[in-house]
Amino acid sequence: MKQFWVDVRPWNKEIATAAIEAGAQALVVGAAADARALGRITTIAPDGDLVPGTDVVFAEVTPDSPLPEAGRATLVVSTSDWTIIPLENLVAASDRVVAVVRNAEEAKLALGILEKGVAGVLLQTGDPLEVGRVAAAVQAESPRLAIVPFTVTAVRQIGMGDRACIDTCSLLAEGEGMLLGNTSSGFLLVLAETAENPYVAPRPFRVNAGAVHAYLLRPDGRTSYLSEVRAGDAVLVADATGATAEAAVGRVKIERRPLLLVEAGAGNAKAGLVLQNAETVRLMGQSGPISVAALKEGDVVMGCAMAKGRHFGMAVEETITET
Repeated sequence: MKQFWVDVRPWNKEIATAAIEAGAQALVVGAAADARALGRITTIAPDGDLVPGTDVVFAEVTPDSPLPEAGRATLVVSTSDWTIIPLENLVAASDRVVAVVRNAEEAKLALGILEKGVAGVLLQTGDPLEVGRVAAAVQAESPRLAIVPFTVTAVRQIGMGDRACIDTCSLLAEGEGMLLGNTSSGFLLVLAETAENPYVAPRPFRVNAGAVHAYLLRPDGRTSYLSEVRAGDAVLVADATGATAEAAVGRVKIERRPLLLVEAGAGNAKAGLVLQNAETVRLMGQSGPISVAALKEGDVVMGCAMAKGRHFGMAVEETITET
């Protein structure tokens, strides 16, 4: 996910408050205590969580200056005119570039360079309303995934087991859910409990995600086992178009329930997932949600195919076989 930082030098309480309320991940300040008095947020300051010159390197680029070296630090780059200094060169050289911007238009430009864009933006403004506009631009640039149709090849009961419900701190919309799989090569889109049904009230903050061994695709592209997810973690929310967003976990409920194994394929790609055998658990089909209670061979559900294997949640280039 893209980073949204705000420069609050000289100190401006109104800008700092707007940044925190808009979801900024960090504030650049002269003194960390100013920001900490308003709330918990990462500070970039000589006495902050991230220290300029060590964790963050600031550089101004001109047409004649070479690309700065930042090592493992995040490189914050400013220029008088992004049309003169091509961001493509910076993005191609590093995936830790944060661009200084002054408005939402500059933010959109920086975030879209070379398709992947910069890692984030640092806003410099005296207008609290511009903070909200740039925050919206950053949120709109969440990565889009390639969601494809999978044809169900098997659905069978496998007995009792431990399954995890992920309760987020957000109200998910109809058609939104999380990508989960038995293996790291294929994930199915499991929907939030947004639908009305005769048995329980909708819980649009919840995804009944599956058995505790399953992989959950995270916002950073890594995976976690469902058994590892904890309150405060960030999870990836997706829909059938591939649009994504980030949500915070408020609670994880693990309970023993009857389970179903769902297996599906898309060309050479395969996906499988163990889910609770319950009418309220739904996958996304091509024409709408499908309850696992009604799921059958030949049905089409939406998911995401991955080529690489995983080691400690990270994609790796090695031969890994999972069944």
